[in-house]
Amino acid sequence: MPVLDPNPQHGQKKMLLVFGAFFAIFIVIAVIATLASP
Repeated sequence: MPVLDPNPQHGQKKMLLVFGAFFAIFIVIAVIATLASP
């Protein structure tokens, strides 16, 4: 796993995609926690 990506824009897009997926999972967990709370 290289620290510096040879293709910067592709690496930036991949990082943005991973960050978006992580944020979406966080929102789903927050919604489930809100629905599960009495």
